[in-house]
Amino acid sequence: MFDFGPFFDNFDEILNGFWGTVKLAAVSAVLSLLIGTVLASFRVAPVPLLRVLGTAYVNVVRNTPLTLVLLMCSLGLNDVLALTFSDNPGTTYYWWAVLGLSGYTGAFVCESLRAGINTVPLGQAEAARSIGLTFTQSLRIIILPQAFRAVIAPLGSVFIAMIKNTTVASAASYAEAAAAMKSLLDLPSFTSGALPLFIGVAIGFMILTLPTGFFFGWLHKRMAVAR
Repeated sequence: MFDFGPFFDNFDEILNGFWGTVKLAAVSAVLSLLIGTVLASFRVAPVPLLRVLGTAYVNVVRNTPLTLVLLMCSLGLNDVLALTFSDNPGTTYYWWAVLGLSGYTGAFVCESLRAGINTVPLGQAEAARSIGLTFTQSLRIIILPQAFRAVIAPLGSVFIAMIKNTTVASAASYAEAAAAMKSLLDLPSFTSGALPLFIGVAIGFMILTLPTGFFFGWLHKRMAVAR
């Protein structure tokens, strides 16, 4: 028999953990989209230095474990270099977790978006140059809007992976759902209630990821570009 008593007795703490996950994922999604867009622009820029910088960032970050990135933020930048966002440690660790997760996910957003840029016919970029548009203008007005519409589904997969990656945010000393689960498992009362806790947390992440997948699937069908 499973003992669900400890699970429901500490339900508020579990909900607080998931609220921390939602806050982390929502802000990181926005920042990673901005970072990925800038990196993708660098990677297709006519300036060699920008292409080198964008390529180097993507290759280094994509091949670095997320845990190591978060540890560098919390231990390296915060503890060693004493770079803080607030006098409140909780706020500081939250923003380090956001920046670490955003910087990591931004590299994957960049590659998805670059694939979308490659689907835009070359003639459209040439036509933009022929009417006097600069690279930045053609990218903003013509290329990026089409690229985003072409990679809505892959971006959805990236953001779903990002939601699941929040489980390692404890490496940046930020308390989210996985950290709340770990703290509860350390309690003696959870000796026989561990499995219900695992099941509850798994269902919680499904509640976050499944609607995200359905939303991006719907958006992809609605915004699909006819070729």
